[in-house]
Amino acid sequence: MTLETPSDPRPTRGRVRGSGRGTRMAAAAMAAIPLVAFAPFTASSALADSVDGQERLADLRADIDALLEDPALEGATNGVVVVDPETGERLYARDGGAPLLPASNMKLFTTAAGLETLGTGHTFTTDVMVEERIGRGGSSVSDLFLVGGGDPSLTADDLDAMAQEVADSGVRTVRGDLVADDTWFDDERLVNDWWPSDEPYAYNAQISALTVAHGERLDTGVTEVVVTPAGEGEAVDVDLGAAEGYMELDNQAVTVAAGESGSVVIDRPTGTNTITVTGSLPEDAQPVVRLRTVDEPAAFAGHVFRESLERHGVRVRGDVTLGETPQDGSDAEVLADHESDQLGELLVPLLKFSNNGHTEMLVKSIGREVADEGSWSAGLVGVEEAVAGLGVNTGDLVLNDGSGLSRTDRVTADAVTDLYTRVRDASWFDTWRAAIPVAGDPDPWVGGTLTNRMGGTAADGVVQAKTGTMSGVSALSGYVTGPDGRDLVFSVINNGHSGWAPYHVQDGIAIRIAEYLGHEAPVTTFSQRGSVQRQGSGELECSWELTC
Repeated sequence: MTLETPSDPRPTRGRVRGSGRGTRMAAAAMAAIPLVAFAPFTASSALADSVDGQERLADLRADIDALLEDPALEGATNGVVVVDPETGERLYARDGGAPLLPASNMKLFTTAAGLETLGTGHTFTTDVMVEERIGRGGSSVSDLFLVGGGDPSLTADDLDAMAQEVADSGVRTVRGDLVADDTWFDDERLVNDWWPSDEPYAYNAQISALTVAHGERLDTGVTEVVVTPAGEGEAVDVDLGAAEGYMELDNQAVTVAAGESGSVVIDRPTGTNTITVTGSLPEDAQPVVRLRTVDEPAAFAGHVFRESLERHGVRVRGDVTLGETPQDGSDAEVLADHESDQLGELLVPLLKFSNNGHTEMLVKSIGREVADEGSWSAGLVGVEEAVAGLGVNTGDLVLNDGSGLSRTDRVTADAVTDLYTRVRDASWFDTWRAAIPVAGDPDPWVGGTLTNRMGGTAADGVVQAKTGTMSGVSALSGYVTGPDGRDLVFSVINNGHSGWAPYHVQDGIAIRIAEYLGHEAPVTTFSQRGSVQRQGSGELECSWELTC
């Protein structure tokens, strides 16, 4: 598979700003990070300068070696690097230059490139446009255009607010179609080596410049399916959520007697826009709730918007169609628009919860900025150029997507630690760092995918790191801050292991670095340093399985 701002010609008007979700998220993330006085980490103050420091460094290296001998890593390749970012000294290195699958550690490169290219203040706009009004008092229009601008946070409530604006403008009837325009990006919906069997799941949603974000975590291109038991022997009840009337339903699941065992499978077969439900559910079972992707997110956004229009008294006589807003109409009118929160704020749900859809939309937005082309090919070139511009050696990087879901991506542990080192001088660094998960923090908007890891250890609250997990691939890379505010950077990338992801090894290394820097915690034995609360299947990011 091949994985890769111009001025906006559309009319503009006063913006309806985002709900402030991102501002609150970013504030929560920043507030939960310990504020310390950062002492300069010069060669003269490095921990390893003294004889005692050399001995402690030797112990650190020996302990990491021992952790990497864990049976869970049998047959695996492990890129592990620990670096002092001030001096460039490599305190530990094993296979740091090995090209490895990064999983969601790829998001580090994409988000850094996004901030470098677009800036923390970049926003995304969605417009509702008409070519002209017709009828008495301009209460009718021919076609109505819902124009996407790559907003990963556009919710049903935002669409409803725009529908209210359309109604407030005096429009009562759309005589033609409601046209969903997502041509700000190209029409390639999925990266060409993403597994077709993953298509029903939220982490594999189709990518469009016009999509609806669901729930507090803003998952794009999905609907919430709720399955509840009915009476014994009857078909289960299925609620398709916002996709009711947009998706087809094939319900083959039945309700069985209370106390019996049973389970249901909720699927969207490849190439369809149908939810299939199979299996059985006991009469006394709790509802089963799953997020499942929709086919054609732009058309789905049009469906949601049409329902909002009708609730506000605006009738659409035609259909919801996919199309492009005419570009030559000088009299075009913007009836409503919505502006997202700033990119720096939107990085919080992206990085805390490892949101693939947001990341791929960011790639295409980068492509729009650097090449006037909202595509993976243009965007990935822009990512690589931005990362190289930061001073990172990109020679060993293979970028086939932005999120790390592709199994043809390649990075090295050296490149990851180099990125973590170089970005510290960027103007947007504090914003980027605040969006990275914090070990052991019970607030998921701070801890993210590390909420259930390293709590009660020396790493609790002082390790900020990005996770990454797929079958046979796992990674943890980030910063460890010492009691005096000095940082070390580290990267652990495991490829080729079998069974449960080796979180205990990754966490053990991070904890050991925190101890090396001087943190203490009630850990009494070396083996306890790698303890971790299991979450999910161990084959995917915990946030994708809603277990963190």
